[in-house]
Amino acid sequence: MASVRYMVNDVHSAVKFYSEALGFELKQEFGPMAILAKDDLTLWVAGPESSAGRPMPDGKKPEPGGWNRFVLQVEDLSALVTTLKKQNVKFRNEIVSGPGGQQILCEDPSGNVIELFQPK
Repeated sequence: MASVRYMVNDVHSAVKFYSEALGFELKQEFGPMAILAKDDLTLWVAGPESSAGRPMPDGKKPEPGGWNRFVLQVEDLSALVTTLKKQNVKFRNEIVSGPGGQQILCEDPSGNVIELFQPK
């Protein structure tokens, strides 16, 4: 089974966002890390005090944000976007249509990107 790890600024905020806004189930929370699941995706969120947050040999520190993302397939993208905007979720763009369907990029509280995708 594959898992995705996101560095987050605050584990509690991340757990709340993923469980309440996107329907993930909290599987385990311990110290500066939590494991959540939705369908066949397992998401590990790791705070700055986790072992994953330790500086690299060159001194760089792992941090949230960037453009890598996981894709969450949804049935009604427009309705979900309306709901998330009411919850003040930040979006990087508006809904875009392409040959396979529609997508939009939102951010978790730490600035990590989630692609919400509705297939044609």
